[in-house]
Amino acid sequence: MIKFTLNGEAQSYTGDPEKTLLNYLRLDKHITSAKDGCSGQAVCGACTVEINGKAKLACVQKMRMLEGAEIFTTEGFPEYVKDTIAKAFVNKGAVQCGFCSPGFVARTKVLLENNPKPTIEDIRKAIKPHICRCTGYNKIEEAIIHAGECICENEKLEITKTSGKIGVSHPKYDSYNTALGNRDFVDDIFLEGMLFGALKFSDHPKAKVLKINTSEAEKLEGVHRVFTAKDIPAEKIVGLIYQDWHVMIEEGVTTHFIGDVIAGVVADSDEIARKAVKLIKIDYEVYKPETDVYKAIDGERVHASKPNNFNTTQFTLGDAEKTLKESKYTYKDFYETQRIEHAFLEKEATVARPDGKGGMEIFSQSQGVYEDRRQIAMILGLPEEKVRVTLVPNGGGFGGKEDLSIQGHTALFSFLMDKPVKITLTREESIRLHPKRHPVFMDIEVGADENGKLTALKLRAVGDTGAYASVGTKVLERVAGHAAGGYYIPEIDIEAKTVYTNNIPCGAMRGFGANQVAFAIETCIDDICKQAGFDRWQFRYDNALVDGLRTSTGQKVFGVGIRQSLEAVKEDFNSAKFAGIACAIKNSGVGNVMIDESKVKIEILAEDKIRLHHGWTEMGQGVHNMALQTLCEETDISPDIIEVIVDTDAQIKTGMTTSSRATALVGLAVINAAKNLINDLKSQPLKELVGKTYSGQYICDWTTKPGVTDQEPIIHYSYGYATQVCILDDDGNITKMIAAHDAGKIMNPMLFEGQIEGGVHMGLGYALSEDLPMKDGYLVSDKMRDLQILRAHETPEIIVKGVEVKDTVGPYGAKGVGEIGLVPTAAAVANAFYAYDGIKRTKLPMKRK
Repeated sequence: MIKFTLNGEAQSYTGDPEKTLLNYLRLDKHITSAKDGCSGQAVCGACTVEINGKAKLACVQKMRMLEGAEIFTTEGFPEYVKDTIAKAFVNKGAVQCGFCSPGFVARTKVLLENNPKPTIEDIRKAIKPHICRCTGYNKIEEAIIHAGECICENEKLEITKTSGKIGVSHPKYDSYNTALGNRDFVDDIFLEGMLFGALKFSDHPKAKVLKINTSEAEKLEGVHRVFTAKDIPAEKIVGLIYQDWHVMIEEGVTTHFIGDVIAGVVADSDEIARKAVKLIKIDYEVYKPETDVYKAIDGERVHASKPNNFNTTQFTLGDAEKTLKESKYTYKDFYETQRIEHAFLEKEATVARPDGKGGMEIFSQSQGVYEDRRQIAMILGLPEEKVRVTLVPNGGGFGGKEDLSIQGHTALFSFLMDKPVKITLTREESIRLHPKRHPVFMDIEVGADENGKLTALKLRAVGDTGAYASVGTKVLERVAGHAAGGYYIPEIDIEAKTVYTNNIPCGAMRGFGANQVAFAIETCIDDICKQAGFDRWQFRYDNALVDGLRTSTGQKVFGVGIRQSLEAVKEDFNSAKFAGIACAIKNSGVGNVMIDESKVKIEILAEDKIRLHHGWTEMGQGVHNMALQTLCEETDISPDIIEVIVDTDAQIKTGMTTSSRATALVGLAVINAAKNLINDLKSQPLKELVGKTYSGQYICDWTTKPGVTDQEPIIHYSYGYATQVCILDDDGNITKMIAAHDAGKIMNPMLFEGQIEGGVHMGLGYALSEDLPMKDGYLVSDKMRDLQILRAHETPEIIVKGVEVKDTVGPYGAKGVGEIGLVPTAAAVANAFYAYDGIKRTKLPMKRK
């Protein structure tokens, strides 16, 4: 028997001494403030608790190590201390998705107890064990300093009160509960009678499944049922755009990658389910996989129904080939960017349960609950109205939670068993399964004349979209459509190919193709400037898009803020001894003929309670705030009485939370919904409107494809713009990043800064360290530590400068900012290194040589 205290209460433990404290807390005690972000790899810090006065990672503390220990989670911290720390995190904008926040709060409590006035160096040393994928750490560091100051002065801190209107730093929605771990994520949900599922993944990237033997798994005590593809009642293949992704691979079918699911087990516990999965035996006929994207173009088909090069985006303006030959200056090179893991801190998890009326209810963390509903209904053979998907705001997405991952399996198992089921992936399984950032290979040539004007651009790009299409065609469309960056280049010849391989699928990730091609175009420009002796800042300013000029797709743009962003960084750039500069453009909205739409409902439930429904996923970026603050701006209603909900039960079908479009679309929909409410409020107090519902929508259905000739091309309804500067010291180390971003209208200054800081941090990892290499269709490593995500002490100073050039479409002139934060970063870093040592970098991640 192991005796210890937990949050001041005596405990006696007689179970498995090798069990981790984290599993004991979460599974035995249902204390869920300690999060599981890395599956026991001791990498992420999300499970930090206090043990005997020290901050420890619960995921590596075995129960046998805890005899006589005094253990505290955030639930057991002194009320004043945890309240002060949490409110400091809220007020400083240190909570975005919030999955990592309770771990940081625990670390902060222990740090301040021993060192109430820590320096920034003290803080960075203390939080070394932690990863935050959202914030870039700056606001967390500010929050820790602020909390220490308040505790030293015994000051009672309160959450900042605001009008909730546009332009004010209203605290992030529900961030106090999130900071303390009081707000559930999906894996924190435990239902009465709930069973647990686990999945059997393919052992090979390409192999025919000859036989699936589940007999030994079925015999294991605690196993309720083993499932294979033959149990699927309806559609066995689903997908976001192309219906090509197998829910499970059945006998006689060939696997497409190592993340293909072959079987699933439901058992009394996650541990039993995983033991049973290991007992499933698969006989394969193993084939050589297609893993080289260039060889795959004409290689054996990954999917028999279509060629591997299943989509090509191609368009021209003028005669680029001829103009390049005639240009005074040209630069041509081959660029390669790497596969990147999103590394959202919250791993995939889904909970499903029968609704008692022949339908299903699913608790999802995905980036599109209505898309979840559509595909789950396809799998189960149910009408969509019989499938209810409730969003549980997630612990980071960055595009990696757009595709259906385990939602379909969880719903299927629950539906067939008529019982609640939860599936949670391990970190290794998460890395194996969900789509990544595309590796893109680019042959590019750029020309300029003797006056420093860009003349022509030729690009041939190939993207490895892996085993399934996901949104790969859209990513390569963005590579093509953003190839000229934020510049006017009159002659264009662009081709971008999307290619299947047997590698892990690639799909949406923050930047969505724009960052890959920005790395190429911006470094080409620096070389032309070096050849001709052009000033790098002035060359960009002279060639920057301005209102009425056309992008590489031929679209005329208005509300362009590139020159203003360049002006914002001019002094920083010119005064630095070694610096790199890069500009960026990033679309808002899916566009390309596809419809961008948003619907909302405003329910008046009581004089002091309004429920605002929308369909976008809150994943740390602040879309709930955007909806709430727009409503406050329009109606003068207090933010304190507004509840924000995303649930398909509202029947306001919305697309994926992607393409930096949620702010604009939800804002415009709220404005439209609020019109009748505003009129009613002119003649009636709010209490007389109880029971009424106000609906509104915004639809953009007027975009075109690139290359259209019979109408004015409008590829996207809006774009955002930016310039970033990377500054090095005399040793070639990055000391500072300056990020000037045109947001059109800064809806919430604190959240805006947080989005850009987090984007720059992710962009620095993309530039310098992160990679997810594969060999012969297998991961070289599936460990989170090997992703090489930058930690706080490795992150340079990031200075954000807001620029506001109003958009012609967005609410109050707002533009999307969720993705553009990292689009120019790698290019700015590459150009800084080039300025320092004269060595050209054409491959990511790059090393300082």
